[in-house]
Amino acid sequence: MSRHGTVRLGVPALVVALLVGGCGTPRSGDLGPAPSAPPTSAPPADRPEPTPTPVAEPTPPPTTRAPGPSAVASTGARRPDLVTIELWYVRAGRLVPTRRTRPATVATSRLALTELAAGPSPAEAATGMTTVLPAGVEVTRIADGVATLRVPPASDPVTRRLREAQVVWTLTQFPTVRQVRLDGAAPVDRADYTDLLPPIVVTGPIIGERVAAPLVVTGTADVFEATVSVRVLDSAGREVATGFGTASCGSGCRGGYRVQVGWRTTREQKGTIEVYEVSARDGSRINTTAVPVILTAGD
Repeated sequence: MSRHGTVRLGVPALVVALLVGGCGTPRSGDLGPAPSAPPTSAPPADRPEPTPTPVAEPTPPPTTRAPGPSAVASTGARRPDLVTIELWYVRAGRLVPTRRTRPATVATSRLALTELAAGPSPAEAATGMTTVLPAGVEVTRIADGVATLRVPPASDPVTRRLREAQVVWTLTQFPTVRQVRLDGAAPVDRADYTDLLPPIVVTGPIIGERVAAPLVVTGTADVFEATVSVRVLDSAGREVATGFGTASCGSGCRGGYRVQVGWRTTREQKGTIEVYEVSARDGSRINTTAVPVILTAGD
């Protein structure tokens, strides 16, 4: 597996559109960008390196102010800035992403690792997400684009590698972290753990998100002929929209995809976004990733 300079340790239809990125392997892996805002499969631009200083924290992603006409509430108290971070959990022995929005802090690596160890939300856990990272893991140094930390040993090598992969994929979302040094070993990045990704990764929408039509579904995939299919199910499990698109790479390589779908519903309700591959053998849906969401009403 080759190393990257970025990360080693992807009712009828109304609208179907596809935007495809380039075939190269992006900075945040083929799994999309550092999540400072709504997800996108495009990677961040060139990453500035910090001045080598022990325990220097990575530059946090752009912050988002709490909604409202003013940053100052009627009481005169300033509303806190918010930051959105990407977290990589484990499901069925594979890495899967989600996001958290929290009050902004300069200690973004500490925030990310704390959230990672805290584990998935109840809605995420209901889909099988879990974490294998224990609490208390902290970055001790960031210098020349390398974050250094120790990861507690696991009882078996599979769990240990998943634990390392969670840390590497989560920390390397930040512009100042290109690699991670674990327990004094040689630095690693996302490319060292791409075998732990499922065939289809969905970076947006995330579980429990309230979504409106048209919806752009993003992520990465390594599927036959790079073809990614999407369908939208309503609360009764009825198919209300379908779409498909082509990833920037496929059939043995991972590429980013963006598929736009629209639907008609008369009321807001629970729904599911399914992203899948159509079997070349019998046309069945395979490698399906299901994302429970809230569908808003639309025309």
